[in-house]
Amino acid sequence: MPQKKILIVDSDSASRNFIARKLQELDLDVLQAGSGKEGLILAWRDRPDMAVIDPALSDLKGEELASKLHRDPRTAQLHLVALSSDHDPARVKSCREAGFNEYITKSGQAVSLLSDAVRRFFGISAEAMKKGGLMIVFLSAKGGTGASSFCANMGAEIAKQNPEARVAVADLVFPIGSIAPIIGYDGMENIITLAERSTQETSPDFLKTSLPLVELWRFHLLAGSPDPELSNQLNVERIWDLVAGVKAAYDYVLVDIGRSLSKITLPLIQHADLVTLLISTDVSTISLTGTILDYLQSKGVGEKNLYTVLNRHSGLEGLSKREAENLLGIRVNLAIPYLDTNFAFANSQHRPYTLKFPNDSASIIFQDSAREMTALARKLRGG
Repeated sequence: MPQKKILIVDSDSASRNFIARKLQELDLDVLQAGSGKEGLILAWRDRPDMAVIDPALSDLKGEELASKLHRDPRTAQLHLVALSSDHDPARVKSCREAGFNEYITKSGQAVSLLSDAVRRFFGISAEAMKKGGLMIVFLSAKGGTGASSFCANMGAEIAKQNPEARVAVADLVFPIGSIAPIIGYDGMENIITLAERSTQETSPDFLKTSLPLVELWRFHLLAGSPDPELSNQLNVERIWDLVAGVKAAYDYVLVDIGRSLSKITLPLIQHADLVTLLISTDVSTISLTGTILDYLQSKGVGEKNLYTVLNRHSGLEGLSKREAENLLGIRVNLAIPYLDTNFAFANSQHRPYTLKFPNDSASIIFQDSAREMTALARKLRGG
């Protein structure tokens, strides 16, 4: 793939050079201009994919520069990011109206926010995320609904049903991971340590050989943060690059995000091949699930992209499958019966449910569910 090209237009050479160095670390081809006029020349001649512009230029207002770029057919679709010292809401509004796609104020968080914007634009495009392995994201509206346990068990079952395939499970539950304690992994490599490495150090080839294989579960694990304090040290802008690398190295990638809906996880949900939503039978939390469904719908994730699972995890009481469907206005794909202490017992022994209780009716349900999810993900990928 050709190297992505980004243009920085800033009259302050120290600021411009600092931003350029940071963007070069993301393996981008960086162009620099010290004036609006020079920025126009470089943009029209070299056709960058994105431009980062300080609106307070010495020769041309940033708004005028944006307008000129978008009026010219050569740069009409250029993605523009304003990087400004001006916090005035009126300036933010005028830049937006002039055609800037994003506005970032120069502060201690500016580099992180800019890297975030670059990752979203370059790293999580629909084209990029439709390449590589099938990605299934697991989430729930409320903690304690069994999303992580279900994700791990589906990973084990998919690996079992597809012995020639490479399966990876990525734990993106923060501030502390959920998958490692379930499957009995206590290794040192995790999302925090991998995010500290450079893009070159975490290539798909590296991830293919370095993610630990948990033999009893038959999948490779990208473990979550082992400690809440370490989550504060996470190099967030590396997350999407790591996920793209895992997708390039594995045939199936299952991503557990728990109940997290954030700027980190939303792009993954939007570009997943399938989103598995765990629903509690608890009447008091069904409204939370409804809110999540409305939010996902507003972000382009509709019912056809969902595989919904009603998990009767806490007892025989609560909503039936039909009641949940009526309240939420969607089809529930799977209803897991109350498993009493069996699920917790299997987890405590770090064993897949179908291995611990092979003759249990729930094991048949899990097996069928794994087949349904992979078939649906493959169908959605194909369009």
